[in-house]
Amino acid sequence: MTRATRLLRADARRNRDRILDAAGALFAQRAGAVQMDEIAERAGLGMGTLYRHFPTKQALLGAIVARRFSAMAELARAAEEIEDPGQAFETLLTTYLAAARSDAAYRYVLLGPDKPAWADVAEQKAEFSAIAERVLARAATAGRVRDDLTFADFILITRGVMSNMSEEEDWRRHLALTLDGIRAPAGRQR
Repeated sequence: MTRATRLLRADARRNRDRILDAAGALFAQRAGAVQMDEIAERAGLGMGTLYRHFPTKQALLGAIVARRFSAMAELARAAEEIEDPGQAFETLLTTYLAAARSDAAYRYVLLGPDKPAWADVAEQKAEFSAIAERVLARAATAGRVRDDLTFADFILITRGVMSNMSEEEDWRRHLALTLDGIRAPAGRQR
């Protein structure tokens, strides 16, 4: 949650959350075909309230991503507490993807053609990235993953797996195959 969001009056914060919940549900159902008036109607609010909070669709998409990144940062902190560096990294990757699996709107924003206002997400993205980079560096240093694995690779891996998510759990097989490919050879582990 950004400082500006924390400073909202309680009723304004509730309205903002209602808009985000409505948008998330609609984007999960119909992806880019969703219109702003539908979101306001589903939230039970007027268009003026929606546009006061989110003046553009990109701002709304950014808020969806920011909300999820805040939750992802909590998952990353929990993974960082795991003593075994390899297990910490695999837990981070798996819990990130499991959370993304349950949030079709987040997957749509990251993978779809409509891009969010990334500047609105900078704080949450930086927080998550910093923790994930530490987890990744610790796993690489311990020889549990390839030493050339970077956070940019983390993004490629997660987007690849997310793009293959369906009603089935095939994404877990995709992840298992990917993990086999990025683990360091057994002789290199420390």
